Amino acid sequence: MEKKDFAFGRMNFILLAVSMLVVILGFILMSGSSTTDDAYNPDIFSTRRIVVAPIVCLLGFLSMIYAVVHKS
Repeated sequence: MEKKDFAFGRMNFILLAVSMLVVILGFILMSGSSTTDDAYNPDIFSTRRIVVAPIVCLLGFLSMIYAVVHKS
C-alpha cells in the first residue's frame, strides 16, 4: 500500500478549522435583534456589532489564507 501525498498537511487542516471557528464567532457577535417598523432598536449600532465582529471575521479570513499557504 503506497502513501498518498495530499496538498495539505495535518497542521493546515487544524489551522483551517480554527480559522473557521473564528469566522463563525465573528458572525455570532454580529447577530442580534433588528429594528422593526413598530420599534427602534439602538443595539443595531453597538460597538460589538459594527466594529468588533467585522474585525474578528477579517482576522478569521486572513488566518484562513495563512492556513492555505502554510508549508507543511
